[in-house]
Amino acid sequence: MSAPGPERTTGFLGFDLLSVSFQAAESKREQYRRYLEKSGVMDTIASALVALYEETVISSRPPISALDFIKLHLGGAGPEPADADTLRMELADLQQKNNLLMEENKELRNKYEVSPEEGAAE
Repeated sequence: MSAPGPERTTGFLGFDLLSVSFQAAESKREQYRRYLEKSGVMDTIASALVALYEETVISSRPPISALDFIKLHLGGAGPEPADADTLRMELADLQQKNNLLMEENKELRNKYEVSPEEGAAE
């Protein structure tokens, strides 16, 4: 008596159809694995997992959320470094403009002797 499972059928020219479909799926899986390795995905994921391990076990300070740690390590939780530099420069520029406007506002209030409370009520 044979083991339970899918019934083996012999297809055209005597090929075992179950074996052929399994080999095709295995071949596609292997191609996909090679694609991930060539594109650097496997190394990146491995380095993220190693960093999580080091953070958790070696330093004995586990992150609050392992998933958030992995996202952050993979770069999914923040801008690209070039974008971050641009944003920092824009922030500094806007802070400088804000300071100038606040100073101008203060001078105008002093000139017209309007208190901040009165100006807000208008």
